[in-house]
Amino acid sequence: MATRIPRPTGAMRKAPKQARSKATTAAILDAAAHILGERGWASFTTNAVAQAAGVSIGSLYQYFPDKIALIDAVRRRHFDEVLAVLQAAARPEIARARRIAALVDGMIAVHSRHPAAHRVLMEESPRGDNSRCAHDRFEIECRKAYEALFIANAGGTAAHVRVGAQVLSGALAGAVHEAARQGQLSSPVLRWELTALVNAYLSRARPAESASVSMDS
Repeated sequence: MATRIPRPTGAMRKAPKQARSKATTAAILDAAAHILGERGWASFTTNAVAQAAGVSIGSLYQYFPDKIALIDAVRRRHFDEVLAVLQAAARPEIARARRIAALVDGMIAVHSRHPAAHRVLMEESPRGDNSRCAHDRFEIECRKAYEALFIANAGGTAAHVRVGAQVLSGALAGAVHEAARQGQLSSPVLRWELTALVNAYLSRARPAESASVSMDS
């Protein structure tokens, strides 16, 4: 079962259950991400989001009591999408090349969805207590998923799995975020370089539990 970031209590007035309400909230979140990326946090308003989503402001407020709750929901959806990519890439029953492709293609796809909004979410928009809790949970689940991916692809001692997963996570996230900033996510060269990076890093032999760690190993 896929891990999802739990919805913090009070973040939404009500959770969508029917297909129609789910479609409405999805449209609102898409519009919110678009407006956020286009205008930045300072010019982000619920009225603009409602207009872009094609819903009344009353309909928006049925689900999101204010723009902080709305931004938290956009951020939480992104977290869920990243975790889904990592879990697909960690599946041990699929071939190594497919796991790496799933990781690289998935990360590019997730960040290609409203790429300008990701920068605003990270650098401009405020984070309340609920958002910080969601981010902490995301980091825990993200670390677990990267470690599972690392075990499926590279192996090594417990320390190598833990630290290696951390290094791979930071390298890949940094490269993808910078590519989003530079408008390069659609570049086939980027995909080639990311695939080469991940493959080379996971292919390096790592010491067994009984072996000593050396920079020359």
